[in-house]
Amino acid sequence: MQKKLLGLILAAAAYGVYRYTKMTPEQKAELKKRGGDFLDKNMGSFGNVFGQKSTLTETSNKFS
Repeated sequence: MQKKLLGLILAAAAYGVYRYTKMTPEQKAELKKRGGDFLDKNMGSFGNVFGQKSTLTETSNKFS
């Protein structure tokens, strides 16, 4: 059962990569914008963790 599920997940990921390579630059930009909006709406401030670059001191000051 687990091997079947793993194969299905890999197939879905491969299809996603295939579709992404066939997109135009405009479609890729729109997808990136929609993904950012989705993270902002559903993940709140946690979505900003993936897109920001900060130094170690900035990060440690957040938790102080």
